[in-house]
Amino acid sequence: MKQIIALGGGGFSMEPDNPLLDRYVLAQSNKTNPKVCFIGTASGDAENYISRFYQFFEKEQCQPSHLSLFNPPTRDLEGFLLEKDIIYVGGGNTKNLLALWKAWRLDEVLKKAWEKGVVLAGISAGSICWFEEGVTDSYGDGLEPLACLGFLKGSNCPHYDGEVDRRPAYQLLLESGKIKPGLAVDDGAAIHFIDEEIRTIVSSRPNAKAYRVYMDGAVKESELETTYLGLLE
Repeated sequence: MKQIIALGGGGFSMEPDNPLLDRYVLAQSNKTNPKVCFIGTASGDAENYISRFYQFFEKEQCQPSHLSLFNPPTRDLEGFLLEKDIIYVGGGNTKNLLALWKAWRLDEVLKKAWEKGVVLAGISAGSICWFEEGVTDSYGDGLEPLACLGFLKGSNCPHYDGEVDRRPAYQLLLESGKIKPGLAVDDGAAIHFIDEEIRTIVSSRPNAKAYRVYMDGAVKESELETTYLGLLE
């Protein structure tokens, strides 16, 4: 079973006092004490980001670790990652993330991990990287389309409600034919894919949603059914 959990925003880095999304990710490995590895490439392995990962996950029932490409833990990155249960990719600059992953052949390793049943999860850059295309601010000036890994079909736009330019930029790119139709995800919402199909959409905030965005004469936006995890506590 191949699993990807794409967070539009939220989790330990954005909602340190709201554990709902990260605990949902942990539960999907079906292990009582899963091995969770954080990859912070998109942030340049920012120490503060890695520290916040450990601050949260060391308090949970799991075995946290991280993979730095600037200070690799081992030469055998494939062996290091394939023995994990969950790989959690942080946000930041998606273009740089993809360039470094390809230079280290980490894109190939992550595909093997996914096909092996390791749960892939991520926020923002760590969400759009799994799709064919994503809406990114990697270039520093405005939002643009970016070709990504293509594990999942279509395009992805995170922070749909959290950044004022996201919704209009995504819709304009779609209308002009510069990006494929796809999925937009609010901060605090996550789409859980199993074998490349949407299994469920969950949220850590009552009003956080995900949407299918497509062309039908004009840009159309279809709200998808979302389960608020707070009701399940």
